[in-house]
Amino acid sequence: MSSPQAETTGTDTGTGTGGATPAIEATGVGHSYPGRRERVQALGPLDLTVDPGEFLVLVGASGCGKSTLLRLVAGFEQPTDGELRVAGQAPEPGVSAGVVFQQPRLFPWRTVGGNVDLALRYAGTDPADRAVARDGLLERVGLTGVADRRIWEISGGQQQRVAIARALAADRSLLLLDEPFGALDALTRERLQDDLRRVSHETGRTSLFVTHSADEAVFLGSRVVVLTARPGRVALDLRIDLPRTGVDAEALRGSAEFAELRARVGQAVKEAAA
Repeated sequence: MSSPQAETTGTDTGTGTGGATPAIEATGVGHSYPGRRERVQALGPLDLTVDPGEFLVLVGASGCGKSTLLRLVAGFEQPTDGELRVAGQAPEPGVSAGVVFQQPRLFPWRTVGGNVDLALRYAGTDPADRAVARDGLLERVGLTGVADRRIWEISGGQQQRVAIARALAADRSLLLLDEPFGALDALTRERLQDDLRRVSHETGRTSLFVTHSADEAVFLGSRVVVLTARPGRVALDLRIDLPRTGVDAEALRGSAEFAELRARVGQAVKEAAA
C-alpha cells in the first residue's frame, strides 16, 4: 500500500474543480440562531468547495456546526450569512440531495420493499420499472430477499440499510448522511461502513458525511474536514489518499498509513475543540 499523500490547511479551502461546477460551494457561509439575550453564532464564516464525486467527511466535537452545515446543504435551513450552492443552484429540500439521518425514519406500516417503492414513486420512476429498481437497490445495500419483511422484523443495521437504499432511489448526485451509524453496535457499524464505501465508489455520487469518529472519517472519506468549536470553521482539510478498491477493509484499517491519518485527524479534533 502506497504512503498517504495528504494536504492540510488551517484555513477554509476548496480543492478546485478544474472548470466543472462544484457539487457544493460555500462562500462566507455563517449560521446563527436566537439566544436568550443575543443571537448565537453556530457556524462560520466558512468557505468550502466540494468537487463532484468526492466523499467529504465532516468531523468535530459536539456543537461545532457539522449537522448545521449538512442541514444548510440539504436546504432545510438557510444561511444567515454568505452564499451556499449545490451544483450551482440554491439548495432545495428533497430535490438537491438524498438524506440519511441517524435514525432510519422508515414507515413502520410499510414493508421493507414498500418503503423503497414509495421513494421510487416520489422520484418519478415508472410504475412498471419499480419492482426491478427496488430489488436492485436492496441488493446494492445487502438486503436481497427481505423486501416482504416488516420493519420491526429486521435489525437496526438492516433498517439503516433500507434508509440508504431509499436515499439512493432518487436520481440525486449528492448524498448527505448525518451520523447514520452512530446508534449501532461496533460490528454492525463497521459492516455498514464497508458497504457504504463500496456503494459510494460504485455510484460515483458526491457524499457529505457527518461523524464524531476520526476512525470512521478516515475509513470513509476521500477528504476529511475538521471543524473548530462553535462557531464551526475549518481547522483541518485533509486529503485521504488511501485505495478505495482492491483492498481488504480489515487490512486497510490495520495499515500504518491508516493509523497515521487517523492520528492526525484525532489530534486535530482535540485541538480544535480546546
